[in-house]
Amino acid sequence: MVNRVLQPQEIEVFYVIPALRRELALCMKASGRSQKAIASLLGVTEAAVSQYFSSKRAATIKFNDRMKSVIREASARINDEMSMFSEMQQLLRLSREERVVCQAHESLGCPKSCTACFEGK
Repeated sequence: MVNRVLQPQEIEVFYVIPALRRELALCMKASGRSQKAIASLLGVTEAAVSQYFSSKRAATIKFNDRMKSVIREASARINDEMSMFSEMQQLLRLSREERVVCQAHESLGCPKSCTACFEGK
């Protein structure tokens, strides 16, 4: 099997979105929401939420302070499926601005000199 560099969109799906869910789950827990409620709001299983809490899932990406602050604010606004969709879109936009994909891409073997994700910007 040949190792290949993942596309930026694959990194978002496999790494960034789960990491955002993990951070949201941690914030929701800190605000007193139950594991069952968190799972329902995030659209994942209670087992996934448990793994987020124990750092067994989605613990690869570390967000900067700005991202963490915005994630904490977003977690308070998530009350149903539609608000989750909306907040996740906003968080993904910010993660692109903060170049979270580049951080993950680099840790997966992409050269530091790579600018493919943001060419033309």
